[in-house]
Amino acid sequence: MTVIVTNRIPVAEGHGIDFEDRFRRRVHLVDQSPGFLRNEVHRPRPMVFDRATGEWSHDDQKSGYYEVKTWWRSMDDFVAWTQSDFFRIAHSERPPKEMFSGQPELVIHEVVTSTDLEPSSPMID
Repeated sequence: MTVIVTNRIPVAEGHGIDFEDRFRRRVHLVDQSPGFLRNEVHRPRPMVFDRATGEWSHDDQKSGYYEVKTWWRSMDDFVAWTQSDFFRIAHSERPPKEMFSGQPELVIHEVVTSTDLEPSSPMID
C-alpha cells in the first residue's frame, strides 16, 4: 500500500525563500531509494473561508506550515530510506535554527483511494 510521509515544518517569517531554495538545490538522494515514488514541497497559504459570504481571505492569525511530502511504495521502503547512508548524507547539512518557528511534525498516511489509481490497481486492495 502506498505511504505518504509528510514533514510539517514551521518556517519562521522571512525565511521562506531560503527554505524553498534548500529544496530546489537538494542532492536528490531520496530519488534513488528503492520504493521512492515522488517528492513535493508545499508552501503554506493561510486562508480563512467565510461560510456566510462564501469568500476566501488571507488569515493574518496563522503562519502555516511548509509540508515536505514523499510518496513510498511501502512503509518498509520508507523505513529503509531512514536507515540508509543516503539519508544521513541528505540530512547532514543542518539549516540555521532561526529558520524555524517551532518543531517539525512527521505525519504518515496510507493511501486508501486516489483518483490517480485505476480501479484494478493492486494498491487499492
